[in-house]
Amino acid sequence: MEQVALARCHTYELQQVRERLKTVLAPLGGIGRFVQPGQRVLLKPNMLAAKPPSAAVTTHPALVQAVAELVQEAGGRVLVGDSPGYGSLERVAEKSGILAVVQKVGAQLVTFQTTRRVTGGGVFRQLELSRDYLEADSIINLPKLKTHEMMTLTCGVKNLYGTVVGTAKAGLHLTAGRSRELFAGLLLEIAQARTVDLTIVDGILAMEGNGPNSGTPRQFGWLLAGSNPVAVDLVAARLANIAPALLPVEKEAVRRELPGSRWDDIELLGEPFVAAHPPFKLPEGLDVQFGLPRFLQNLLRRYLTPLPAVDQPLCVLCGVCRDACPPQAITLTKNALKVDSGRCIRCWCCRELCPQHALVVKRGFLLRLLGR
Repeated sequence: MEQVALARCHTYELQQVRERLKTVLAPLGGIGRFVQPGQRVLLKPNMLAAKPPSAAVTTHPALVQAVAELVQEAGGRVLVGDSPGYGSLERVAEKSGILAVVQKVGAQLVTFQTTRRVTGGGVFRQLELSRDYLEADSIINLPKLKTHEMMTLTCGVKNLYGTVVGTAKAGLHLTAGRSRELFAGLLLEIAQARTVDLTIVDGILAMEGNGPNSGTPRQFGWLLAGSNPVAVDLVAARLANIAPALLPVEKEAVRRELPGSRWDDIELLGEPFVAAHPPFKLPEGLDVQFGLPRFLQNLLRRYLTPLPAVDQPLCVLCGVCRDACPPQAITLTKNALKVDSGRCIRCWCCRELCPQHALVVKRGFLLRLLGR
């Protein structure tokens, strides 16, 4: 049985976070089960973009500090690392409040730059991941609980995509992003490439709607923890009250028969499980779920699937979306931004990374017709 522990936490007041963190880790054996004296312990928060903690885009600095302090009390040396979607790690760390925490506790901020090749566990035979991530003595994964326009939910497994360095993210999106199933498999293979010792989910202030960057913060009040990110994500999705059929990563984990992929595989510890009411609002950019044969879905995709479109008054022509677009489907002129619908693979990297939230969802032709 894969163990996942739950604890209620409704505030980011540091002392309260420390107490609730100890509560959620206690049934798992406490921090001492995951950290040994002298170890280099890498904390991997979600550091997607340079946004303040109130935006719920990044892992809250109070949780990062509480975890770092517990690691130090156990004798570990703390490193904090990531490879942001855009912008420098220092800028994202500063804006999110994590840099101040790193400096306060005497940790080391690690920009994922150099890589090492590892053998994949399935379709992707070779993966290039951060050397700092692969060579740390212990990994503590600190995802933010958020909706996601491509994967429906981003949590423990998806957070590890940040171990892919820099522009290599776009290359993998281009390779796997045309299929949600294939991309889900890629995420799972990254998660399996290096054992994550502990995953602790920041679900105190979560995000619903058009996550992971443009959604709406939602006070949720949960901390989750476990050693298996697949199991942790399954519990997080159930807490958010999201239908299993809408979760590509979880469906692919079941298909691959991975440990923790089924509810019967999991032992819940700590405080009683309570699903969200109402359920989390889902992203506008999700594909329509048809229940039709795949060849019909592919045939009708052009007419039913949403596409990104630009809200010209909001767009400042900064070029972030163009530079992040894996298939290079976005062009800029002096006066306008354009999306080539024929080249677009619906990965939503543009909306995920746009600092102005200037990219909106344009529904497919048939859906607009039916909407009338």
